[in-house]
Amino acid sequence: MPGKDDYSTKLGVDMSLDEALSRFANITRAELVQAASDGDDGALIAEGTTELVPFKGVEIRKTFHEGEWWFSVIDVVAALTGSTNPRRYWSDLKSKLLNKEGYSELYDEIVQLKMDSADGKRRETDAMNPETLFRIVQSIPSPRAEPFKKWLARVAYERIQEVQNPEIAIKRAILGYQAQGRTMDWIEQHIRSIMVRKELTSEWQRRGVESSDFGILTHVLSTRTFGVGVSDHKKVKNLRASHNLRDHMTDLELILTTLAEKSTKEIAQIRDAQGFVENKDAARSGGDIAGNARRSLEKETGKSAISSSNFLPKPKKQIEAK
Repeated sequence: MPGKDDYSTKLGVDMSLDEALSRFANITRAELVQAASDGDDGALIAEGTTELVPFKGVEIRKTFHEGEWWFSVIDVVAALTGSTNPRRYWSDLKSKLLNKEGYSELYDEIVQLKMDSADGKRRETDAMNPETLFRIVQSIPSPRAEPFKKWLARVAYERIQEVQNPEIAIKRAILGYQAQGRTMDWIEQHIRSIMVRKELTSEWQRRGVESSDFGILTHVLSTRTFGVGVSDHKKVKNLRASHNLRDHMTDLELILTTLAEKSTKEIAQIRDAQGFVENKDAARSGGDIAGNARRSLEKETGKSAISSSNFLPKPKKQIEAK
């Protein structure tokens, strides 16, 4: 029986994560051009800015480099292990990881950056961006590892403006989902879905659809794709009105949503749809394509593509009972 990756390829929504990030950044950059030209850049962070951020009583250095915060690996090791010689601990760990499958590219991800030392002098030290650091943390046996992941998701991209790094919103989301324990397969499909959604709403704007009407068009897409509207889909998943439905979709639901939105954009372009009415017709057609795909998949698998599962936190009593 075909897996979700086969369906992604078959339905044409299997772009790489790097491509999705690049396309998201291009759209975001275009949206911010006018704001930047008006001088509305926000408080941009200067290259080389260094700050101290506390974690469990240990101050960790981070420095701003090429649009991201990079963290001192030595400081992170000290915070997680309590080692009296974190430099040696990191040296030993680095040697082990280089011989471990999946970590051979580690050296390419480590950058020597100047940061303030205890004696007040600026010295080069091993630094990593949040994505690489997250992987390293998983290799350090420490009861502080899980709290650190949540801490990292919070501080990794703080104060960075999208005009300075258009990919930053997506990178925040990726790190947050990793901290929640989501699988990379799900995260990648979710990012693709977000990118296609952003391209579609940008297309609607260019074609004269008011942002206040996006919800109506989204409802059309949902009913044509899944046979239920957004609010009813949330009820199936036991979600509140305030919850983001896309954040609780399964891989298959995300694939179908992406197909509907991608098809709608293509159809709107081919028809040169203008205004709300014509784009609503395009949304019906795009949703029908995804709806037909859903029905075909349900016939092949023998089960509904609409899932009641969600990613809501489990009640404390339920966790303790395990």
